[in-house]
Amino acid sequence: MKASALGSGLVLLANRALNIHPLFQRFSSFSYNFPVSRNNPQNIAAALSLSENVKSFIFGAQIHGHICKLGFTYDTFSMNNLVKMYCKCGFMCEGLKVFEEMPQRNVVSWSLIISGAAENGEFEVCLETFLDMMRDGLVPNEFTLGSVMKACADVGACRFGSSVHCLSWKLGIEQNVFVGGSTLSMYARLGDITSAKLVFEWMDKVDVGCWNAMIGGYTNCGHGLEALSAVSLLVSKGIKMDKFTIVSAIKACSIIQDLDSGKELHGFILRHRLTSTEAMNALIDMYFINGRKNSALKTFNSLQSRDIISWNTVFGGLSDENDAKETVDLFGKFMLEGMKPNHITFSSLFRVCGVLLDCKLGFQFFSLAVHLGFLDESSVVSSMLSMFAQCGLMEMVLSVFDSLVFKPVSAWNQLILAYNLNSLDMEALRTFSSLGVEANEYTYSIIIETACKSENPWLCRQLHCASLKAGFGSNRYVSCSLMKCYIIIGFLESSFEIFNELESVDMATWGAVISALVHQNHTYEAFMFLNVLMESDEKPDEFILSSILNGCSSSAAYHQTKAIHSLAEKMGFGLHVHVASAIIDAYAKCGDIGSAQRAFEKSGESNDIIVYNSMIMAYAHHGLAWQAIQVFEKMRNANLQPSQATFVSVISACAHFGLIEQGRSLFRTMKSDYNIIPSRDNYGCLVDMLSRNGFLYDARYVIESMPFSPWPAILRSLLSGCRIYGNRELGRWTAEKLLSLAPQNDAAYVLLSKVYSEGNSWEDAAKIRKGMTDREVLKDPGYSRVET
Repeated sequence: MKASALGSGLVLLANRALNIHPLFQRFSSFSYNFPVSRNNPQNIAAALSLSENVKSFIFGAQIHGHICKLGFTYDTFSMNNLVKMYCKCGFMCEGLKVFEEMPQRNVVSWSLIISGAAENGEFEVCLETFLDMMRDGLVPNEFTLGSVMKACADVGACRFGSSVHCLSWKLGIEQNVFVGGSTLSMYARLGDITSAKLVFEWMDKVDVGCWNAMIGGYTNCGHGLEALSAVSLLVSKGIKMDKFTIVSAIKACSIIQDLDSGKELHGFILRHRLTSTEAMNALIDMYFINGRKNSALKTFNSLQSRDIISWNTVFGGLSDENDAKETVDLFGKFMLEGMKPNHITFSSLFRVCGVLLDCKLGFQFFSLAVHLGFLDESSVVSSMLSMFAQCGLMEMVLSVFDSLVFKPVSAWNQLILAYNLNSLDMEALRTFSSLGVEANEYTYSIIIETACKSENPWLCRQLHCASLKAGFGSNRYVSCSLMKCYIIIGFLESSFEIFNELESVDMATWGAVISALVHQNHTYEAFMFLNVLMESDEKPDEFILSSILNGCSSSAAYHQTKAIHSLAEKMGFGLHVHVASAIIDAYAKCGDIGSAQRAFEKSGESNDIIVYNSMIMAYAHHGLAWQAIQVFEKMRNANLQPSQATFVSVISACAHFGLIEQGRSLFRTMKSDYNIIPSRDNYGCLVDMLSRNGFLYDARYVIESMPFSPWPAILRSLLSGCRIYGNRELGRWTAEKLLSLAPQNDAAYVLLSKVYSEGNSWEDAAKIRKGMTDREVLKDPGYSRVET
C-alpha cells in the first residue's frame, strides 16, 4: 500500500506542477520496480489524468500497456479513465476501440464516449452512440444529454435536439444547470431564439454561463439590441461579466452599429483590466464596422499579444475600406513578426486586390499562396478566382481552375460568377450545363441571375424548373433570384406567385423584391409591396426604406419622398447612413435642393462618407460646382477618407460647371494623396468632363492610356463631345470603336449622323442612316415623366 500511495503521490504532484519529462521517467521506473495493488487503481487514474492535461498520447499508451499487464481491463473505473484519456488527446478511434472492448459498461462509460465524440467533432458518432445507449435501456445523465445537444447544434439537427430536450423533462433534469445551459445554447445556435428565451426564463438557477449562452444567441441571430438589453439586466442583478460576456456585448454593438456603447465597453475593459485577446479583437472589428479605422488600428497597436485572429480582423477591416497601401504595409509587419498567413488572411488580401483592380499586388499574393500550399483551401481559391475575374483576367481564372485537383462546388460557382462578371453569359450557361459536381443553392442563384441578362423567358422558366427538381423550390436564395429574374424580364405575376408560395418571408426577402422592382422602374408595384408589408404588422428596415426612396428619386415623386422621409424619422432611421443618403438624393432629384441640404445638415453628425458623397452629387446635378467642392473640403477637414465614389461625384460637379483644371487636379490627387486607384467610373467621369468642355483629344488620350479596355458608355461620352464641337475625324474614329464593341448600338449611329449633318456633310449622314436601316438598328424613343 505504501508503494501504491507513493506512486499516486508522484503522479498527482506531476499533474499539478506539469514538470513533465523527469516525473514521467520517475513514474515509469516506479511502475516497473514496485508492485501496484490491483484493488487500488487510483494511481493509474492519476497518471491518465496527467496524460490528458499535457495531451501526451505516447505516455497514455504506455499506461494502457500497464493496465493490460496488471489485469485492469476488467476494472470499469480504469477503462473509463482510459477512454477519457484517448478522447481528450484527440485519438477518437482508439477511444472507441477501448469502449467497444470493455466487458462491462456503465452510464459513465457511455457518457465519456458520447462527450468525447462531441468534443472531437465526430457529431454523427455522438448521436449514433447515444441511440445505441438508449436501445441498451440505460438512462442518460445530465452530461450525456448536454453533449448530445451540442452535437445537435453543430449538425443542425433541430428536431432531434427538441426530442432530447423533451427527454430531459421526462427524466426530471431539465432544471439542471448543465442541461439547461446546453439546451439554451443549442436553441440559440440553431437560430430558434424564441425557444432559447423560454428555456432561459424557465430555469431556476442561472449562472453567468447561461447568460452568455442567451446573449450569444441574440448576437448570432442578429438581435443586437436584445443582446445589449440582456447585458444591462445581467449587470443590474450583480453578476460579473466575464470575457465571453464582453465579447458578445461588443459583437452586439457591431450589429446595431452602436459606437457609443462600444466605447463604453472599451472603457470598462481598460478599467477592470479585462483586455483579453478575444475582447480586443471584437473591439477592433466593432471600430471597423462603425467606420473608425484609426480607432481600430490604435486598438490593434495597443495589443501586447496578437494572434492570427487579431491580424485577420485588421486585414478584413482594411479590405472593406479598400485601403491597399495600409494593407500592404501591415502585411509586411505581419511577416516580420514571424506570423504565418492562413486561409482567412489570403481571402481578405485577394478581396482588397479585386475591389481595387490591383492585378500587380494580386499576383504577388497569388505567388505566396501557391508557395505556401493554399491552393487546396476552397475559400482561398474562391477569393483568388474572384480577384482575377474582377481584374478581367479570365485566362488566369481558367488556369487556376484547371490546376485544381479537386474542384469543389464553390470553385465552380466562382467560375460561373467570373463569366457573369465579364459578360460571357453563354460560357456561364455552358459551364452550368457541364457542371462536374452537384449544384447547390448558390449555383442556381448565380446562374439564374446570369440568365436574367438574356431576358429570355424560356431560359428563366427552364432554370426555375431545374431548381424545383433539385429541391430548392423553397430555398430563400434561389427564390429571391427567381423573383428578381422574373421582374427583370417583365413577368411580374410569376414573381408574385413565387413570393406568395414562400412559407415564411423574412425582411431580406421583402427587401430583395422591393429593390428589384425599384431597379426596373416598377415604382408603383414597389409601393404596393411596402403597403402590404406595413399591413402585415411588420416594419420596414433601413434598407427597404432606402430602396423605396431610390424609387422616389428615379420617378421624381416629390410627395412620396416627403411621406417616406416622415416614416423614416418616425421609425428612428432618419440618421441611418443609407436612409439619409437616399433622402438627400431623392430631394435633389425632385428638384428641392434646399430640403436635400437640410437633410444633409441634420445627418452631418454621422460623419459618414456615403452621406457626403450624396450631397456632393446633389450639388453636381444642380450645377452647383463650388458648393460641391466646399462639401468635399468639409469632408477632408473632418478627416474622412474619400472613396472612388466621392471623386466620381466631385469630378462630375466640375464637368457640369466647366472647372477643368480643378477636375484634373482632383483626379491626380486620387493616387498621389489618397493612394486610390481610379476605377472605370472615375475614368468615365474624367472623359465626360473633357468631352463636354471640348478637350476631345485629351479625352482620347485618357481612353487609350487607361488600364482598362474602352467600354460603350465612355466612347459615347467622347462621341457626344465630337457632335457638340463638330469634330468629324475623331467622331468617325470613336464611332468605329463603339460599333466594334456594340454593333447594334443605336447611339453610335445617331450621334455620328448628327456629327456629319451639323457639319453639312449630308451624304455621310445619309450613309450612316442607311447603315442603321440595313442592319435593322432601331432608335429607342425618348420619353418624359411628370408627377400628377
